[in-house]
Amino acid sequence: MQQKSDGEILVVDDDALTRKMLVRTLSTIGYRCRESESGIDAWERVHAEQPSLVLLDFEMPGLNGAELLKRMRADANPAIAQIPAIMLTGHGDSEVLCLEAGADDFVTKPINIAVLRARIETQLRLRSMRRQLQQQNEELEAWRRNLERDLAAARLTQQSLIPQKPVKIPGWEIAAYFRPVIEVGGDIYGWLPMKDGRILFWIADATGHGASAALVTTLTKLLFHHGSAEHDAPVAIMRAVNSDFRTTFGARSFMTAMCVALEPATGRASVVGAGHPPLLVARATGVTETILSSAPPLGLAERPQLNETVVDLRAGDAFVLYTDGLFGAAKGTGAPLTPKHLADMVDQSATSADALLMRLLNQAAPADGAGGLLDDVTALAVRREA
Repeated sequence: MQQKSDGEILVVDDDALTRKMLVRTLSTIGYRCRESESGIDAWERVHAEQPSLVLLDFEMPGLNGAELLKRMRADANPAIAQIPAIMLTGHGDSEVLCLEAGADDFVTKPINIAVLRARIETQLRLRSMRRQLQQQNEELEAWRRNLERDLAAARLTQQSLIPQKPVKIPGWEIAAYFRPVIEVGGDIYGWLPMKDGRILFWIADATGHGASAALVTTLTKLLFHHGSAEHDAPVAIMRAVNSDFRTTFGARSFMTAMCVALEPATGRASVVGAGHPPLLVARATGVTETILSSAPPLGLAERPQLNETVVDLRAGDAFVLYTDGLFGAAKGTGAPLTPKHLADMVDQSATSADALLMRLLNQAAPADGAGGLLDDVTALAVRREA
């Protein structure tokens, strides 16, 4: 006859006749069985053999069924503590004691074999389901550990891409801030010397978060470096980045970006944006201007219409590049911010780029904001010294 389970049933009863009858009957209907004549012997067997189920008598001399079961449930080995147990009892008033001792079920004597079989099958199915769930939990835990390792590696990679120190430009101050939602994010920024002597400040925000977004930021930095080496105008650089980005992803991904080509000696800056939040220009006179992006995000269109906006920065003026994480940085803080809100938050009286940036961030994306971040927060402030 086909076996009913992949393990064994340990039948524990001090009465030899009852024990032999149960073993014979259960074997006849397809179960593999072993037998034990006492609680002490059964305690040794469950440690040596770890049966799939224990069928034990409630009343036995020495270590009775309830005491044996209490020991099993308190065992430090989960494989022992979780063995299903069905108690056999001849007294109706002992059923509560069976359950309190840790029995999964009970059968009263005289034993109805059909009832016993049904309850054995139920417990074996539950045991199988627990084992499957445990295996799934172990696989999930292994997946989580692998994910954490991947994120840690991605974080180290992204940290190597993020500038650690502001570039030094005589007469100018630079401050930057980068705070991803998780270990890594889809924001990236940097600065590059251009062929004509200008400095290109750029920022980009790729779709998504996590390791995949971090890989896109790696590509983004390479594309801006390549574009600035090949071209001498911000519009041409952005077109080159868009073309290479589309070649890589085939219009299946996109990113917003903005760059500012700054001529340090004169303060003239050329701004080009693609689907990115408006540039903030903080004037020393107390006014904040915004410069909008003229094109859709990079990667969407094959030949986007990119336009250049020129702005002159005088002593005390500054510009701020940022990602859209500033629009809704803190969870549970009401309606998301708008570019106008951010413009109103700019403190034009700040005497340094760092002070200007931190005052803006403290209002729009406080580090201790309730509920945490909704998106990556990245910002870059460049100020001409007064």
